[in-house]
Amino acid sequence: MKSFLSLILFLPVFAAAGAPGQPVVVFQPSHQTDTGENYNEALTANAIAEYALSEPPHYNEYKVWSYNEKGLHHADTGTNTLIAHTAATENGKISGYTWELEQSNKLRPLVFIGIHNNSGTGRHALWGYIHDGDPMEAASRRLSNILIEEIARATTLENRGTHLDSSAGRNDYRCAATGRQAFYSIDENVNAAPFRVILEIGDIETSRYFLLDDGNRRAIGAAIKRGLERFLRSL
Repeated sequence: MKSFLSLILFLPVFAAAGAPGQPVVVFQPSHQTDTGENYNEALTANAIAEYALSEPPHYNEYKVWSYNEKGLHHADTGTNTLIAHTAATENGKISGYTWELEQSNKLRPLVFIGIHNNSGTGRHALWGYIHDGDPMEAASRRLSNILIEEIARATTLENRGTHLDSSAGRNDYRCAATGRQAFYSIDENVNAAPFRVILEIGDIETSRYFLLDDGNRRAIGAAIKRGLERFLRSL
């Protein structure tokens, strides 16, 4: 049974169904394997997403993850802020990020939560990112603030607050509406979910041993679910 469950949880689209009428929530764990030496960000992010999915209360929750998906470019590598790794096609193939967003949009989620790690900050901390200029920016900021507050309470991670994706100043992907730098996965021109956030949990170098600990991953997943419940109750 354990091996069967492990196989199911590594599927690219995994569902944990709640009661009829419950809101749809999509988790997008990082699929990146190229963000650190001897470290797999995708496996850490996926473990956190799985723990969040397993925690009550259960909504209509899904995970979109291109990690093992064939026929894509950058299915298990690449950055969320570079056109070549996201919006661009390569030899007729769409990117892992595009595939994940297509799968998510088919589900019509109310809430979208991306899970990543940060790097090069020198801080044992966590950050939330929301899309600059989004019509639902204020509500997405509230979602992000609640989620990172719950994670910080449950762990030793420092709460570094919620930031606009444009403030990261990373690479060349830009929002079509504002022209400012953006994170592809939470751009409203790509992602149809009303409430969208990317969590950058820990620093790959500074927090490495913390992130590799299964108990910490479980605690983060449970904290995300508590934050999600608080946010949904506030709507």
